Amino acid sequence: MTDYEAVIGLETHIQLNTRSKIFCPCKADSWGDPPNSNICPVCTGLPGVLPVLNRSVVEKAVLLAAAVHADTIQTVSYFARKNYFYPDLPKGYQISQYDEPLAKGGTLEWPTPDGVRRRVRITKLHVEEDAGKTVYRDGQRWVDFNRCGVPLVEMVTAPDLRSADEAAQYLIRLRQLLRWLGVSEADMERGQLRCDANVSIRPVGVEWLNPKTEIKNVNSIENVRDAVQAEIERQTREVGAGRVIEAWTLDWDEERGVLGKMRSKESEADYRYFREPDLLPIRLEEAWLQELLTKVPELPLERRERFMREYGLPAYDAEILTEERSLSEYFEASAAAYAGEAKTVSNWLMNDVLRMIHQRGTNAAGLILRPEMLAEIIRLVATKTITTSTGKELLEKVELSGRSPEEIVREESLAQVSDQAALHAVVRQVLAENPTQVETYRGGKTTLIGWFVGQVMRKTGGKADAQVARSILEAMLSADRETPGDGPSSS
Repeated sequence: MTDYEAVIGLETHIQLNTRSKIFCPCKADSWGDPPNSNICPVCTGLPGVLPVLNRSVVEKAVLLAAAVHADTIQTVSYFARKNYFYPDLPKGYQISQYDEPLAKGGTLEWPTPDGVRRRVRITKLHVEEDAGKTVYRDGQRWVDFNRCGVPLVEMVTAPDLRSADEAAQYLIRLRQLLRWLGVSEADMERGQLRCDANVSIRPVGVEWLNPKTEIKNVNSIENVRDAVQAEIERQTREVGAGRVIEAWTLDWDEERGVLGKMRSKESEADYRYFREPDLLPIRLEEAWLQELLTKVPELPLERRERFMREYGLPAYDAEILTEERSLSEYFEASAAAYAGEAKTVSNWLMNDVLRMIHQRGTNAAGLILRPEMLAEIIRLVATKTITTSTGKELLEKVELSGRSPEEIVREESLAQVSDQAALHAVVRQVLAENPTQVETYRGGKTTLIGWFVGQVMRKTGGKADAQVARSILEAMLSADRETPGDGPSSS
């Protein structure tokens, strides 16, 4: 029986987060706006109008090209007309790039659980305008032109992916990179990151490629995973039954979880590309290009490895802390302010601060709890000024009020109780109130000590030093002549 492997390439369309569209001043992000409310003669292709290139589109596209380590960022690239007729394309063509795109080559990499890097090649990266949106409602076809002219970067991979899970992982890492760079919000449900998947199969061990199908209209990473897996399984069944795979464009029905044929797959010749006569070439002057390249930040994978190297963090911590750029910067600022064990800061961030971020639907940059405030709370716990539980409550108090941790501790009397005399009094009260548990403990069930510590903590509002309380409890409970309510007997 022949074993087959999947061969997958992805074409991603990335909506750049510019204020205006690529060739006109209309608002680019029209999510939630009424249909056809952000349009003009340019983006709707009316006669006699001329496009004017948005400089910010080029800047963001160059930043992305540099971040994927493009082999070549071309100092001169050209626009082309991609001709096809569809109701949501009012000009009858799309302004794109073809033979001379903005950038060629590149890679996107990510770490795998076995500690190696998975590397996927990028063949080209080019800028283009978006088309409109066709909506089917009540048996009628409606067209919304708001998206016409929205700036896109199309990024095409080589057929390097080998499974549906790898395709999903590629999109997760691409989304992370786009948000890290600040060039796109990359929300698939809002159409800010769209993916077409080219899928074929071949016998394991061979190098040639079989005919491929293209899956369109997939609006989430999970749906990409499901659609690609379904197509791999379908092609495997077809080939196993002796049938030939035909080059179709397929549509993914999310609700039913099935693929359907849309049309036969177009070739490049079908689009009749030619140079756009109404736009000059994009010319990247050397000084401008170098200025743009200086804006490329330290990238997620490099920062992850630096966190492990410089801070001694385990791979899991470094991975979590570099999922989002503002969180990684928050960690570094907190670790610098604390000036203690970086792993301690990492623990607080991953266990408590991240939960607070998710509950508020924000990111680390949106917290009122600044890094120096977190460092102050960690320091108060480390010096036993407050208990760990008080420290966790203090996070919320600081976030809600904006006051400094020390101020809140002072005004609300939250300092840890470690005074021996004060804790002796509390312990005596706990033992007096629970004679049955005292006898059970003295009868041999010493695991009850944790329960007694809990009672002391409850009576002190969580402010007792748990270790001191435990020592006092053990001393009182082990004194043979002690009776509930009395202190340790003297000899």
